[in-house]
Amino acid sequence: MGVREGFEELYGAAPEGVWAAPGRVNLIGEYTDFNEGFVMPLALPHTAVAAVSPRSDGVLRLNSADIDGPVVELRVDELVPRSDTGWAAYPAGVVWALREAGHAVGGADIHLASTVPTGAGLSSSAALEVVTAVALDELYGLGLSRPELARVAQRAENDFVGVPCGVMDQTASACCTEGHALHLDCRDLSIRQVPFDLASQGLELLVVDTRVKHALGDGAYAERRTGCEEGARQLGVSHLRDVTFEGLEAALGRLSDERVRRYVRHVVSDDHRVERVIALLDAGDVRAIGPVLTDGHTSLRDDLRISCPELDLAVSAANAAGALGARMTGGGFGGSAIVLLESTDVDSVGKAVVEAFTAAGFTSPRIFPAVPSAGARRIG
Repeated sequence: MGVREGFEELYGAAPEGVWAAPGRVNLIGEYTDFNEGFVMPLALPHTAVAAVSPRSDGVLRLNSADIDGPVVELRVDELVPRSDTGWAAYPAGVVWALREAGHAVGGADIHLASTVPTGAGLSSSAALEVVTAVALDELYGLGLSRPELARVAQRAENDFVGVPCGVMDQTASACCTEGHALHLDCRDLSIRQVPFDLASQGLELLVVDTRVKHALGDGAYAERRTGCEEGARQLGVSHLRDVTFEGLEAALGRLSDERVRRYVRHVVSDDHRVERVIALLDAGDVRAIGPVLTDGHTSLRDDLRISCPELDLAVSAANAAGALGARMTGGGFGGSAIVLLESTDVDSVGKAVVEAFTAAGFTSPRIFPAVPSAGARRIG
């Protein structure tokens, strides 16, 4: 049953419209966003889809086709941050954030379904937030730009749900375009669409979902963020973005805490990796970004220490089988890796990764192509 039909069955009337917002995979630039650095995500074909109608009585009704349970009914004027309404906190948080920003959003009936894998580091939560924000923006005639809607969705996750994420995931879901990666400057939120047409180059990008679930609310993400902020404070800069790659070694010499030093080294070098990838893509040398991806994984594993045995194995097995490069992507401690490879090697590399997982006694991974896709849009 589609979301339109599901909406009619639940609420007894047709929805005013149907919207979709994608998950994302990050090509390069990890834990750089809240340091006001650079990131380079692309939207996936996997989307959260929402059928929505406005209400004038201040009631918010939420239902997910993917989660067993009754319709969640809330009052918009009684929404309280950190009140933990489970999955419904993400769309409810968007309503709260819009109202906090002064937008006259009343109630709504919302029915959702998503094909974005949860817990895989592919921003299933951002897709839920952005699809809600885009739908309410249109239904209530708010006239907000896509970057503005991304910031609303980020505030929902930061202040309502309680996850201190940067703005990358929501911006990717709201602003990506088909056939491109999105270069986002997290300081001024300027964006540039960078052509990333892999098929024309005979290449493919695979996502390897390790099926190791990660939960960013568990404190490890916040601990890294606090460590980065401490590094910036000790170096006398507002954010680690202000530490140049050329000045990195000198900066590290001024830090006494080994943990903070590792975090600073990762962030500054990953910002530099984003710039290297953009230069290579602009030059048409897509294959050359492979080693940059692998270098990024080493930094995430050794300096930031957010990898896990399954992610490390996905990367090493793919590279050993002939991939051009690979790295973990997303918040870490599970989730997914990405693999850049020749289209002709997809089957053999995928087989090698699955066999390596079997030999290690790990759950078999889910492997699928990451096709650079369109951002949030109305679909019905």
